[in-house]
Amino acid sequence: MNKERLYIFDTTLRDGAQTQGVDFSVNDKEKIAYALDNLGVDYIEGGWPGANPTDTEFFQKKYRFINAKLTSFGMTKKTGRSANNDPGLSALLNSNTPAVCLVGKTWDFHVDIALGISNEENLENIRESAKHFVKENKEFMFDAEHFFDGYKANPKYALSCLKAAFDQGTRWVVLCDTNGGTLPHEITKIVTEVSKIIPGMNLGIHAHNDTGNAVANTLAAVFAGVRQIQGTINGLGERCGNANLMSLIPTIFLKRDFFSKFYLQIEPKNIKNLTQCSRLLDEILNRKPNKHLPYVGAAAFSHKGGLHVSAVQKDPKTYEHIDPEEVGNSRNIVVSDQSGKSNIISRLKTIGIEIKENDPKIKKLLDEVKDREFIGYSYDGADASFELLARRIIGEIPRYIIIKEYDVSVKKNSTGKIISSAKAHLEVDGEKIVCKGEGNGPVNALDNAIRQNVDRLNKYSKYLKDFKLVDYKVRILNTGTEAVTRVSIESTDSKGKNWFTIGVSENIIDASFKALVDSLDYKLFKDNAPASL
Repeated sequence: MNKERLYIFDTTLRDGAQTQGVDFSVNDKEKIAYALDNLGVDYIEGGWPGANPTDTEFFQKKYRFINAKLTSFGMTKKTGRSANNDPGLSALLNSNTPAVCLVGKTWDFHVDIALGISNEENLENIRESAKHFVKENKEFMFDAEHFFDGYKANPKYALSCLKAAFDQGTRWVVLCDTNGGTLPHEITKIVTEVSKIIPGMNLGIHAHNDTGNAVANTLAAVFAGVRQIQGTINGLGERCGNANLMSLIPTIFLKRDFFSKFYLQIEPKNIKNLTQCSRLLDEILNRKPNKHLPYVGAAAFSHKGGLHVSAVQKDPKTYEHIDPEEVGNSRNIVVSDQSGKSNIISRLKTIGIEIKENDPKIKKLLDEVKDREFIGYSYDGADASFELLARRIIGEIPRYIIIKEYDVSVKKNSTGKIISSAKAHLEVDGEKIVCKGEGNGPVNALDNAIRQNVDRLNKYSKYLKDFKLVDYKVRILNTGTEAVTRVSIESTDSKGKNWFTIGVSENIIDASFKALVDSLDYKLFKDNAPASL
């Protein structure tokens, strides 16, 4: 059976940039573009040259993509101007990209209200714009904006807009569900009708996620005839986002029975770049990754219940629909008060601890976890604290920096500024060291007291020079005057591996300090620091 190729068109750098709070720099766009090229997508929509300084500068640079065609984006020519004299089209032509994508109106309501022109004038703008770029030997694409709404309102006119572009040699006519309100059964019905006019090999789909159906709508469109898929990394996009390519690509690539008649021009080894590509975007945006994303989320292959873990150990396919390594992800065995022995043993193996199933230390560790979670600890998101707890019970963690006592104060000075001060009494190899520091809060002051005096910590100074806190979260576990507080701290170092620790106490400073001490101990342990004498 001859398989039909599906093409992937990424629009993260343009549609994704319209997300509230997202502002890509040129350097950001370059990093994302090369990550997408390494993944193996067919098209990268770089932005709208001439629309803003960032996009204009981005297109002025030369790129050496291996797999992808860089595509510039714009809109059809304006009424009253020829295509040759339209500044917007000139900017696209000067961007020197092999492919160009223009958006145009296909809903007669928008033609009247938004553009204020006649239906025929809009058709002429589409025809002339398409003809202009095809004549210049560009791979031309037409984004049919609000097509599904336009088709529902006036199918004859909406189709005439598509034909106006296609008849001039347009390579791709892309059907856009711009407000994300169309449902899968409607997509199937309308795309089926469109494919009678425009061949499926020239049709694309651009779905927004306002009903949570962007991925489903895209797949429905594929089975109804379209062959180009548009979307973004992690579904980034305005309002509720766009179709998530991090779900679509592995689904099409790995679910071979369902997609037996289709193929992607992506190397199997490149599919393993999916998770890295997903997390790179979050790193650039400086936001915490959604750990529940399909395929690439940190929790996508997490197992918490003891029965689940036992089954996964015997046959991973029991609770995992694919091998996580196929998309560059990994299995995560969660330890919690719901854990059984199988969770503990599996988790210990992942951190390099081999132990016999009948070793009494396993029960001791399991009981300790359950006792601690009863008072507020939660180890399913605190990998480093769990590892320290496990190794302390097994007897593998030496003593490092001994913290004898600490003092924290907060005061408001005469100018109204809040100042937090901390003093920590430490001991290393029997030598007592007093460290002082200030910060914008008690925890920051404690952290600074230790890190700003790192040169005084003798043999540990070199291990802690690159240590830093990147996130701090507080949760009040119960209300009232005797509330219990849980603090989670995320830390990192120059090696780029983040770790998570936890502390629980009736006092928020004490809870924070416990989490901070665990973070320091874990850093020293993983760097093989020597024990304190």
